[in-house]
Amino acid sequence: MITVLRMLNRGRSGAERVRARLVAAGAALATFLVCTAVSLADYQDEGGSLTGLGLALLAVPVAGLVHQANRLASATRERRLAALRLAGATPGDVRWLGALEGGALALGGSLGGGVLYVLTHLSGPLPQVPLVMAVVTLGGVLSGARAGRHVVASPLGVTRRARVRGPRVRDLLLVAAGLGLFVLGVVVKGRFPLVGKYGSAVAVAAGLVLLLFGVTLAATWLIRAYARRAGRRARTAEALLAARLVEADPRAWARALSVVSLTVFFGAGIGAQQAAVGYLQAHTLMDVALLVALVTSAVALVVHQAEELIDLRRSFAALAASGVPERSLGRVLVRQAVMAGLPVCVVAALSGVAVVVVSLLDVYRVEWLGWAVARATAMAGIGVLAAALVALAARPLLRGALRFETRT
Repeated sequence: MITVLRMLNRGRSGAERVRARLVAAGAALATFLVCTAVSLADYQDEGGSLTGLGLALLAVPVAGLVHQANRLASATRERRLAALRLAGATPGDVRWLGALEGGALALGGSLGGGVLYVLTHLSGPLPQVPLVMAVVTLGGVLSGARAGRHVVASPLGVTRRARVRGPRVRDLLLVAAGLGLFVLGVVVKGRFPLVGKYGSAVAVAAGLVLLLFGVTLAATWLIRAYARRAGRRARTAEALLAARLVEADPRAWARALSVVSLTVFFGAGIGAQQAAVGYLQAHTLMDVALLVALVTSAVALVVHQAEELIDLRRSFAALAASGVPERSLGRVLVRQAVMAGLPVCVVAALSGVAVVVVSLLDVYRVEWLGWAVARATAMAGIGVLAAALVALAARPLLRGALRFETRT
């Protein structure tokens, strides 16, 4: 299978090579962030712990970007996958190939991230590097395998399997579990049996991860409701089409915007904490990390836009052939991004402030809420603006999809 993978990689297109570099770069960044977070977690001061926890959780949007890129890759390598099926490969073989490809790219990227960490932290702890590299590589394997589930490869070509999922009760359970773990870690603090302060840190970190995923996925309910309301009040064909497209698959938008929502969450949370405590150096480092996360968010949204255009290119081509201007279709993309991004970013900003206020409830003052609300509002606006700008930047992708569908 590895020999087959090497043979197929020789015939990759330029776009596929770009996506491969994107996966490897994401794996490298995730490895570097987590290794740095582990080293900072050993510091006794709260500033170091805050920065370490923030950097570790900022690896989550990078992992989301890697998975989005793997999903896109599985949908665009038609010729290679169809050739394998024509040669007698089973659908399981094709998915196994995707897992190997994702794992190989993650391994190469994690190796680069590990080397970068070692070179920049020669005096710091290094034992965590091999473990983090192994976890990132395993994540790449699982992502490559799971991404292949959405694609059906046959000797006649490749089609994407429509698996539209709406809101689910499980998303709300994730929110409840995350909130429970977070409150447990804050209340119990260093009184965990046997593990002490590390148990509290693990509970808080696990609770935040579950809470972030839960809030993002639970936003599917809000996205669908908001899209339905916008569709009922639409006064133009563009607004109606955008609302119906978002309403048809709100979970895909919630998944794609998870990277943006995480950035907004941390930005709002840091703002709420800045008003209460000092740690200027730690907060400055977190702000720099947020800028990196914002860039990662933009790239992930571009990947989502490309994936969506692959699914909708026939519908958009039919609209264009019937006389709908390309500019109108481009505005539909922007309306979709704003319509889906607004509720997600608002929920993320409110959640970020709420987490900090709850964790510092015994010392937090009412007068500090002014700065916290202002920062949360700004972060929500930045998130929605980023989604809209990415949709504007995706117009060349739309043009390319229309031309491709016209030629075929």
